[in-house]
Amino acid sequence: MYAIITGASKGIGKAVAERLAAEGFDIAICARHADTLEAARAAVAAKRPGAKVLAEVVDMGKKEEVVAFGKKVTGVLGEAPAILVNNAGIFVPGAVHEEEEGHLENMMAVNLYSAYHLTRYLLPGMKAAGKGHIFNLCSTASHRAYPNGGSYSITKFALLGFSKNLREEMKPFGIKVTSVSPGPTWTASWQGFEGPRERLMEPGDVADMIWAAYNLSEQAVVEDIMMRPMLGDIE
Repeated sequence: MYAIITGASKGIGKAVAERLAAEGFDIAICARHADTLEAARAAVAAKRPGAKVLAEVVDMGKKEEVVAFGKKVTGVLGEAPAILVNNAGIFVPGAVHEEEEGHLENMMAVNLYSAYHLTRYLLPGMKAAGKGHIFNLCSTASHRAYPNGGSYSITKFALLGFSKNLREEMKPFGIKVTSVSPGPTWTASWQGFEGPRERLMEPGDVADMIWAAYNLSEQAVVEDIMMRPMLGDIE
């Protein structure tokens, strides 16, 4: 039994990987930077003696690397993950009318296409197994437009659409699909935030919600999770 978490060298992805390792899963993670990825691999492995933790350097903006990661994971850990967490993403604020040429395409490649290509590669094994749970890390920006959201917000709206469509398609195959939309969370995206840390959610809060949603009975699925700090969004 294993779980795949993309973009897991820090923040929410790392917190999810640590939680699932502690709960008994073998883990496959990926990220762009080898140094932070190795630190994450060690932290995840420390959560449970004997846990298998596969960590691969992957540029999630490149389809060929995404598919190669899927092949490596299924070759080592098996054809069908119990959990897939499509968490990889980048956050760059900006206005549509001011963004540089190619910005949207780059954001789409990481924030949407990576989830699309990895999920498509893994689905045959999950369908054959007749089970599995896919979590797509969306955002409150998937639900509400805001100034300076630009291409980031566009890609997150698109990821939510992918998640909702996938949910409908996977009903006959016993595969659950959940979109997770966190608001401001203490991650690298909020680096430089000058307010008190308690104004933001903790990455572990998101990990806890994913674990709770996974633990429902076979006949129940949480389709959408919306999370915000206790005092609401930060404008």
